[in-house]
Amino acid sequence: MNTPATGHGTLAERILRGVGGAENVESLTHCATRLRFQLHDGAKADPAALDALDGVMATVPQSGDRLQIVIGGAVARVYSEIMNLPSMTSGGTAPRKSDADVKAEMRAKSRGRFAWLDNFFEYLSDSFRPLMGVLLGSSLIIAIASVLDALGVVDFRAADKSATWVFVDAMWRSVLYFLPIFVAYNAAKKLKVDPWVGAAVMAAVMTPNFTGLINSKIPGVTTTTNETLGTTESVAHVFGLPMQLNDYGGQVFVPLLMVALLALVYKGLQRIFPESVHMVFVPFFSMLIMIPVTAFLIGPLGIWAGNGLGEGLSWLNNNAPIVFAIMIPLLYPFLVPLGLHWPLNALMLQNINTLGYDFIQGPMGAWNFACFGATAGVLLLSVRHREKEMRQTATGALAAGLFGGISEPSLYGIHLRFKRIYPRMLVGCLVGGVIVGVLGGVDTNAFAFTSLLTIPVFDPMLVYVIAITASFFTAMALVYFSDFRTPQDRARANAERDAAEAASPETGTAADDRELVTVGAPAASQAGSAAAATPTAESATPTATTPTASPTTPAAPTATAPAAVAPAPVATATAAKGIELAAPVAGRVVDLDEVGDPVFASRALGEGVGIEPADGRVVAPVDGELMVVADTGHAFGIRTADGVEVLIHVGIDTVQMQGEGFDVRAEAGRQVRAGDLLVEVDLDAVRAAEHPTVTLMTVTNTAELASVEPHTGQDVAVGAPVVTVRR
Repeated sequence: MNTPATGHGTLAERILRGVGGAENVESLTHCATRLRFQLHDGAKADPAALDALDGVMATVPQSGDRLQIVIGGAVARVYSEIMNLPSMTSGGTAPRKSDADVKAEMRAKSRGRFAWLDNFFEYLSDSFRPLMGVLLGSSLIIAIASVLDALGVVDFRAADKSATWVFVDAMWRSVLYFLPIFVAYNAAKKLKVDPWVGAAVMAAVMTPNFTGLINSKIPGVTTTTNETLGTTESVAHVFGLPMQLNDYGGQVFVPLLMVALLALVYKGLQRIFPESVHMVFVPFFSMLIMIPVTAFLIGPLGIWAGNGLGEGLSWLNNNAPIVFAIMIPLLYPFLVPLGLHWPLNALMLQNINTLGYDFIQGPMGAWNFACFGATAGVLLLSVRHREKEMRQTATGALAAGLFGGISEPSLYGIHLRFKRIYPRMLVGCLVGGVIVGVLGGVDTNAFAFTSLLTIPVFDPMLVYVIAITASFFTAMALVYFSDFRTPQDRARANAERDAAEAASPETGTAADDRELVTVGAPAASQAGSAAAATPTAESATPTATTPTASPTTPAAPTATAPAAVAPAPVATATAAKGIELAAPVAGRVVDLDEVGDPVFASRALGEGVGIEPADGRVVAPVDGELMVVADTGHAFGIRTADGVEVLIHVGIDTVQMQGEGFDVRAEAGRQVRAGDLLVEVDLDAVRAAEHPTVTLMTVTNTAELASVEPHTGQDVAVGAPVVTVRR
């Protein structure tokens, strides 16, 4: 049975409960936006409960009992909080398993049909992901240097730069040049091999001793030139065998291939040698075997593989630039969520290392800025519709994107949650890709995250700026003007928002400054009546059946009162019979299930009634304080002296009329009495705008009361009791 993630505690504690507790955590790591759990039993996790937590953007179950939880920019803090919980003092390491447990676990892991594919991309991702911070830092240093170069402060391409600027070069080149050692360390750690052995093997072919052989005139070293790439290749005869000499600075395929083989060798040696001498002989023989294998075989193989892929993409870019420029930004939106974009990132680094420039990042910028533009569209809509949570999510995601070039917060926090966004974002990708292709492509000589800060590293910069601007504003406009929610979802979201605002005293008096959409704030009411209440509807459950719901039910004495007769408003209460809420408008009383609005029908805004109005005069149903008045006149909230909150909502989706046809006669913050005029509505104008005219009255704090009993199926005059509230 899944452990619920809900309940008390910090976000870290609730996440830990949601994954099945500390005893179910084998290991936990994190990247720039995600917590990455390796669980003992993935079935014990509760993704639905985790998704519902505030602070969790998405939950991504994977094969092999792995689980990713997308947090966003706060991931490092949440990770630290989880690891510092008392139950995680052992780092999540479970007790030693029996042989039977291990076999059962392996069988369970093999149940995924494509588990090997997941493992492959996990290997790639975990080898690069921890490096995102230093790669981003390096790209920003490059961006600053490029700006200074563009402003003429210094010529970074000059051969006679001063020592100061040579040192600045070293600041960013350090990350890219020694990237193979970093990747080897992470890859070895991923495959549960001593990471320092992986780093040492890769470092051996990057020492001055090794690189000094390249292009040297030492006997036995010959050099040839690759005409396609314009690079030189040196071969040395070592121990009588030919060994291709390469500068492995910046290479990524070589360490990935090397560590995959190292893992087999290392674990094989662990089985051969007694555990008491592992520390000495396993690293020793691993290095003794893998350094020559890397230098003679894996290194050249990795270079050939990288060059081959680079040449293939270069051929496509040179011969069909428009196709290439369109293909890259249209592929990335599908690759990034699956973590499949890392091979292309590796190719970018390969291109920079072999060609001296990269032609993939330019078109890729169209995708990134289309992504950020879609997020900007969501942000504008969330401001317009006063969606606080979405506004916060979009603001953080947009900042991470525009200034950091990181798309995951946008993707997991917003785009993948709303299916309407992706098609609109893809149009932005297409527009930017076409511009890049038609205008001849965009290159860069640095590996840079595509953000506003790294624009200067792209050449020609003007083409790049035009492309990413078009991508950004195309996606933003399409999302903003067509919305990221369906009309039904928009109505529901706005209704929930209005109810939440109405329930908050802090927002009530500022209603005139807000655009209320779909529903207004709840109104509290206190009303009494001499009319007898039906004693059989004691439950506030939406599905409860009340005898008063039938036109023939005799429990409502005023059920047959003609609409033409206007009795005095009923607004008094008797303790025995409860509080009676009066009809705010004359007409036919119907059940909320019949009003045609899913939010009201779901009772999300409380129990109540709908009234098909006979005229457009809407009055206060109770005595109380007018907490909220929509400036469009379609919604009012009243709170009675004893805390009953009542919402009066005129029509369905009438907020779209922007107040046309609504003559508001009341203002927020003042006391009203039952029967006081709130608004006069031109019902013909509402019908002409194709909106239902039904007026709804609900008790928004129904859950706090003993019962709320609607009296439906009757024609009533203004002031007739239509709802009985019992505390």
